[in-house]
Amino acid sequence: MRTTNKVNILYAQSGGPTAVINASACGLIETARAQPNRIDKIYAAHNGILGVLNEELIDSGAESAESIAALRHTPASAFGTCRYKLKGIEQNKAQYQRLIEVFKAHSIHYFFYNGGGDSQDTTLKISQFSDACGYPINCIGIPKTIDNDLPLTDCCPGYGSVAKYIAISTREAALDVAAMSMTSTKIFILEVMGRHSGWIAAAAGMARRSKRDAPHLILFPEVPWDEAKVLEKIEQQVNKRGYCVIVASEGLKDQNGRFLSESGTHDAFGHAQLGGVAPLIANIIKDKLGYKYHWAVADYLQRSARHIASRTDVEHAYALGKKALELALDGHNAVMTTIVRLSDKPYSWKVGTVALSEVANQEHALPKTYIDDSGYGISASCENYIRPLIEGEDYPPYEGGMPNYVKMKKDLIDKKLEKFEDI
Repeated sequence: MRTTNKVNILYAQSGGPTAVINASACGLIETARAQPNRIDKIYAAHNGILGVLNEELIDSGAESAESIAALRHTPASAFGTCRYKLKGIEQNKAQYQRLIEVFKAHSIHYFFYNGGGDSQDTTLKISQFSDACGYPINCIGIPKTIDNDLPLTDCCPGYGSVAKYIAISTREAALDVAAMSMTSTKIFILEVMGRHSGWIAAAAGMARRSKRDAPHLILFPEVPWDEAKVLEKIEQQVNKRGYCVIVASEGLKDQNGRFLSESGTHDAFGHAQLGGVAPLIANIIKDKLGYKYHWAVADYLQRSARHIASRTDVEHAYALGKKALELALDGHNAVMTTIVRLSDKPYSWKVGTVALSEVANQEHALPKTYIDDSGYGISASCENYIRPLIEGEDYPPYEGGMPNYVKMKKDLIDKKLEKFEDI
């Protein structure tokens, strides 16, 4: 039984960072600070759920209001993140018991986990276990993933900014290739993230202003690799325009559903480690067609490019963090905040909620209707979906010609428990 109406809260970030994940942290912490009669300590886990297991909790109260506000325009994960998936409750009950012990030791009653589908699964399991233990925690999920593959939300914070970056980079690189194509490079391949869904690859299609423009081919995970067909289309583009720009998803699969670029290793979530589809395709083109090529892998650059973040994306991220805190205060548990689209033109939206049980470990693939009839471009409906998500600029402040990003102090509070070994 609580002896005070004031509670301590814990916020944590999970999985790959984005350009706007800290905007969600900003929305949550600023909203919590505005409730001094209901909220006491505002903690952040150092390196996600691992920070909770290790009892490494950051006192966000040591940060100035200016530093917290600067989170809104700072990329990556300000408090540290991790890829670590908790096993089922019965498989590793000791870890869940440890989490509850940490919550109890620091009088934490609200837990917020900012991440993708695996993270929402973790949040759900903690909620279920805490109820069974008789120490209930209000657990709220905040969506985050550049892959845009969480179901039951119109979009995921992080996607709008990576989509904007990929579209801009495709348009700019295409101008460069076109300028040199007569005597030099004929082929440019940009590899983008996207394990099972082609949301990021699709964003490259926003670079086009006419049918003549790049990208000339988008290679989606949803469309099996057909070498002969792709080579034919590349040759057609080179013969017609003098060059060809290709955007390829890292999750491109062959006719048997195997990743073209699977390295044989796996990450902490059990996902196959991908990467290298661009040079693979480039070598095929060189061997079969003989064209000079260049390729690039967007990799971390695409998800950390806060300098050209989408204003819509920033507003989404902040609002979902803010709403998460409000939901906890209102007694909600085991839910995730969502974006609900009300209209495309003019774009309007609101914040909604969904039960964690409906989104945990689920993936929302790129709809087939978002890929055009050729299988290598995007449809008008896809353009209508993506357009408002990349609109608007939200530039960070600059100092000395460089973005002025904040760095947290990350002051850890004193530990009260013994070291936990079962990690």
